[in-house]
Amino acid sequence: MKIITCYKCVPDEQDIVVNHADGSLDVSKAETKISQYDLNAIEAACQLRQQIPDAQIVALSVGGNALNNAKGRKDVLSRGPDELVVVIDDALEKALPHQTASVLMAAVQKVGFDLIVCGDGSADLYAQQVGLLLGEALNIVAVNGISHILSLTNDTITVERELEDEIETLTIPLPAVIAVSTDINAPQIPSMKAILGAAKKPVHAWTLAELSLGTPEARSTQRVSAPTQRQRQRLIIEGDGDDQIAAFAEYVRKIIH
Repeated sequence: MKIITCYKCVPDEQDIVVNHADGSLDVSKAETKISQYDLNAIEAACQLRQQIPDAQIVALSVGGNALNNAKGRKDVLSRGPDELVVVIDDALEKALPHQTASVLMAAVQKVGFDLIVCGDGSADLYAQQVGLLLGEALNIVAVNGISHILSLTNDTITVERELEDEIETLTIPLPAVIAVSTDINAPQIPSMKAILGAAKKPVHAWTLAELSLGTPEARSTQRVSAPTQRQRQRLIIEGDGDDQIAAFAEYVRKIIH
């Protein structure tokens, strides 16, 4: 069985600078890392070896120049996948969900797969669309919000997902795409042995041309900016009597309305 786990490289939020003039975000000096939600997907895919010991786990990502980073590649492979496939093009640096899904579709068809595991969203945009769009493009079942994988066979996967007032159990025929939530596991920190072993695992870097794809059409995307900071009123109400409490409540009421 071949299991593909998809991930995205995102800017490390600790390195993002907010431009106070307009609230825009400067990520030019930010290091990249695996999206936190995709760490759960990688962990979930690798844990499936407990049920299918001979399963082959392939990590897959599409994006820009960040995917050339050797440290980033080692980080992914140290978490359990047997090999890594990356599709790199400058045009994919700010790809929209439908564009990402189209490239992933071409890549997974070239790799071959039985199951695709994604995170529920990405740590930067969190559009929650790529997994579902990928399933639609491949014309196979795609289910998101998976919080527990109960069983996996060569033909089906049985999963749970939490709804508002109940837990839904689904048995899904393979091949399929599942998008897992952060509740599914706690990603482990790779051991030193795993980190050293990651350097020996195969990495395949493809271009759009090698997948018979053209350059994605440039389209505008949502502007991501920091929330506007409100000026503090510095109102101090001294005392804890009824009058002071009433004054505080009245002030809060005015702000709300």
